[in-house]
Amino acid sequence: MFRKIQHPSVKTVISTAASVAATAMLVRSLSRDLIPKEINEYIYTKFNTYLSTFTNEITMTINEYDGLNKNQLFYAAEIYLATITSPVTKSFCVSLPEKEAKINVKIGKNEDITDKFCGFEVTWRMVSKETDVALRNYIHGGFVKTQVKYLVLTFDKKHKTKVVDEYLPYVLERSKALKEEKKTIKLHTLHDDRMDGYDPWASAVVLDHPSTFETLAMDDELKKMIVDDLNRFLERKELYRNVGKAWKRGYLLFGPPGTGKSSLIAAMANYLNFDVYDLDLAQIHSNSDLTKILMSTSNRSILVVEDIDASSIDLSDDRNNKVAKPKLDPFGKPPKVTLSGLLNFIDGLWSSCGDERIVIFTTNHKEKLDPALLRPGRMDVHIHMSYCTPCGFKKLVSNYLGIITNPHPLALEAERLITLAKVTPAEVGEQLLKGDDPGIALSGLIEFLKGKMENERLKEESLKLTKPAPPLLIRSEGEDSEESESESENEE
Repeated sequence: MFRKIQHPSVKTVISTAASVAATAMLVRSLSRDLIPKEINEYIYTKFNTYLSTFTNEITMTINEYDGLNKNQLFYAAEIYLATITSPVTKSFCVSLPEKEAKINVKIGKNEDITDKFCGFEVTWRMVSKETDVALRNYIHGGFVKTQVKYLVLTFDKKHKTKVVDEYLPYVLERSKALKEEKKTIKLHTLHDDRMDGYDPWASAVVLDHPSTFETLAMDDELKKMIVDDLNRFLERKELYRNVGKAWKRGYLLFGPPGTGKSSLIAAMANYLNFDVYDLDLAQIHSNSDLTKILMSTSNRSILVVEDIDASSIDLSDDRNNKVAKPKLDPFGKPPKVTLSGLLNFIDGLWSSCGDERIVIFTTNHKEKLDPALLRPGRMDVHIHMSYCTPCGFKKLVSNYLGIITNPHPLALEAERLITLAKVTPAEVGEQLLKGDDPGIALSGLIEFLKGKMENERLKEESLKLTKPAPPLLIRSEGEDSEESESESENEE
């Protein structure tokens, strides 16, 4: 005789499930309150390790920061993942920075993306969590929470070697190409409130400078020399490595104000598609601070130190004179950065921590610089930014007035005066801006050049008049008699 099996009612099942869930939540709450966090994490890790024995998958975590340093692999993967999103992807982060033409698309948090490489699949997930640590916000006062982001990469463990040796390097190289395609050149300046662990170059704006080598008012031969030198620098990565030199190049731009030093720097940045870091030595706290700032600049960048002769560093003292007193700043304090610290910054061991970097110094007075700064390896190429030349004048006329093929009659006269007057390209450009009509603009330029030549002539004459006369030799009566006697003896 069969016994009838009684099944529990739906009400009983729901009641039992609710009791189990409540018990689980109670246990979880008690474990958080009573069991230390470290033990909880240990149990969780061991439990995950136990579960991993039943699966063939391996998980790699790529954090946004490695200690206090940015993890370049994280940012490379973030750029790369924006190109492999599938139709089933639901979450994106989209932004359009000011003055940039291309929209930035990034993977959303907690979103899975599958990628295929060499016949196997990997899965990416972006995780973003808010930390419990509050950091001081010096800008607004008060405290802010920080977000911790990391990527989780999951794949079959039999492909571990290929993922590490082939797939991740492929992601890095691909992201570099993608970054260059959509890159907008930035001008970085030092942040006023710099703190340890933070990027000192937090202040950055888009460098929307129109200067190019085609528009520069320079001699064609000089421009060609600079372009050829830049191209050689880019192509010689292996050569620099083989000869044991850091892959960097130093330039010194010297000449009077208004000769186009800043325009040349912008043209170099636009030609190379390099970011520009504007380094103000007055904001540096010490030699070690200078080293940290160098370490935080990115590869493929231009570091600019303008008016190096006007800095608080004493660039003319004899470094062999140990008793020489250091140059004091306007407040009577010794300089924050020493010459030896600057030399180590340019050509020391720390200078090799980065690739494809260009360092540019500008000065109005090259003679004030210490010879140790000028030698090759520190300032490899010296470029004299001279007064306006006939070749530069023709380029300015073409840029401002659109006169290219048929020169204006007044342009020939202005070109003749250019060879006689000491005038900067900035002054010529300012005069050409004063009239829309070429004849009016050139007439005004000619009058300006004649006036400048006349002022120079008057200045030279004034110097001659104010030049002190040679001292008169006053002799006593005795000296006169002795000289007359000696003269008479010589005559005899």
